[in-house]
Amino acid sequence: MAAVMKPLARHMEEAGISVSQLVTMTGLDAKLVTAIAGGNYTASPAQRERLAAALGISKDEISWEHAVPVEHLRGNGPQCGRPT
Repeated sequence: MAAVMKPLARHMEEAGISVSQLVTMTGLDAKLVTAIAGGNYTASPAQRERLAAALGISKDEISWEHAVPVEHLRGNGPQCGRPT
């Protein structure tokens, strides 16, 4: 495992690869690659393999965590007139 894991966007920047180039190289959907690179979507194991292979690195060198915190909302909200 690599000493320092970096997000996908950082690897793309260092390699000089744009989202559109990565889409072409991997065959994945453009919206999906944009979401993964932006840290808004967690890639599946197969998607991780394809993205890492396109960058010429191991999938273990990429940090796959969300950049945007995932918040879980509960309750019905203020429209129901009662607290949860």
